[in-house]
Amino acid sequence: MSDYDAVVIGAGMGGLSSAAILASKGMRVLVCENTGWVGGCCSSMDLGDYRFDIGASVVELAWIIDEFFTSTGRRTADYIDFIPVDPIYGFVTEDGTRFSYPVDPDATRAVLATFSEEDARAWDRFAAIGSEIITGAFGPIMTRPFMTFTDAMKLALANPKMAAYMCYMLMNFESTLCSFFSSDRVRASMSLQSYFVGLPPALCPGYIAFLAYSEHEGIFYPRGGMIEIPKAMAKVLEECGGEIRFDARVKRVLVEGGRAAGVELADGTVIRSDRVISNINAKTLYLEHIGPDYLPGWAVKAISSYEVSIPAPMIMLGLDSEPNLDAHHTFCHTTLEEMNAIWFEDYLAKRLPDRGFMLISWPTHADPSMAPEGHHCLNLVTFAPYELAQGDWDELKEWYLDSQLDLMEKKFGLDIRDHVTVAKVNTPSDFERMYLHPRGAVYALQNDITASAFFRPRLRSRAIKGLYLTGASTHFGGGVPPTIGSGIAASGLVLEDAGA
Repeated sequence: MSDYDAVVIGAGMGGLSSAAILASKGMRVLVCENTGWVGGCCSSMDLGDYRFDIGASVVELAWIIDEFFTSTGRRTADYIDFIPVDPIYGFVTEDGTRFSYPVDPDATRAVLATFSEEDARAWDRFAAIGSEIITGAFGPIMTRPFMTFTDAMKLALANPKMAAYMCYMLMNFESTLCSFFSSDRVRASMSLQSYFVGLPPALCPGYIAFLAYSEHEGIFYPRGGMIEIPKAMAKVLEECGGEIRFDARVKRVLVEGGRAAGVELADGTVIRSDRVISNINAKTLYLEHIGPDYLPGWAVKAISSYEVSIPAPMIMLGLDSEPNLDAHHTFCHTTLEEMNAIWFEDYLAKRLPDRGFMLISWPTHADPSMAPEGHHCLNLVTFAPYELAQGDWDELKEWYLDSQLDLMEKKFGLDIRDHVTVAKVNTPSDFERMYLHPRGAVYALQNDITASAFFRPRLRSRAIKGLYLTGASTHFGGGVPPTIGSGIAASGLVLEDAGA
């Protein structure tokens, strides 16, 4: 006898989107969440009178969120107040140069022309291809199952233009970028997106380079912080009769006769269901929550072959004055070579990088309500190893905070130390403790070409019947739109298998 029609492990974006859609179709759905809040890495925390985002800092490809609400018979605008963000990025270089890329592609071309007329002309070609890839490739499949090579061939046949762009699946990010742009400054300014999937330009799949165009389709910030997105999705879930159980850590997935039969919580509670949807790291799911004894040998070998992604330490700062910045996002600008060195010379050597790379998010630029009047919030995001040659993350927190403030001041002329009223460092160890991300892996699994798209763990498990996956481990990886898209796609498979 089942307690629920579906049990969802984790209230991240993939888990919430799949749960709410299934509940809207009449299924009895329970979400078991390890923490006391929703959203996973798309969430926010309050420190005193300041609200800081945890992980995600803006939304692009917002039509995916619209599709979620439409799927449940609702409108996004009734639940979330999105604020347009423009410019997309501000850039600060070590020589003191500043510039920014506006949302308007024509205005961005004008900025590029100040560095290279040739690259300004190349931008038009890059943007045209990026638009076709985003609308012709990712558009049709971001919220639909894309699990096999056959799915890829169907996409190519449905859109013959895509055949001309398949080369970017075989190229790396760096080669793709360099095939369009020649200026070192332009190349460096567009290299940030490679780390949005947790890899350096030399290892990141080539098609990811076109994320630099996708942001020109529009980026947005939810009033009240990133947590307003999962809160809205959770509200839809509850309106449709679904439930969320907080502080409910799943210990194992029950498997009987080769199919999912429910979950057991850490406190011993057993919840029966013929369908289990997992929004946690796929390696943790298969190797720990299910275990090799319940899996065929090929499945154990396959899931063990994946590497977890790079962690992303985050520093949260409350300031008593406005920072000397120009945009919601500021990229402390470095070279393409240095972006690769972060991985090959620092990450692999378990060394904290001090090369000047940093993404600064300034949420109060869009929404002043995130801090007391006249005050501001900053999030400083870098990429670094889980294990450090210098010592333990818990012991190095204060040193790391001090070193990053020094870096901002000495390399980029951003002196904010005397204006800090609140400071908190979330290390890879903290992310592991909070969200059970193995080794603090912010993007779940590495996303190189051998673990990208249909090479990632499938939305519908081949090893365990009645088991489905969502979130950053599967489909198109991490980020707000891809994880919500994975939940939409997974819910479609659940409904199809249920004959609904």
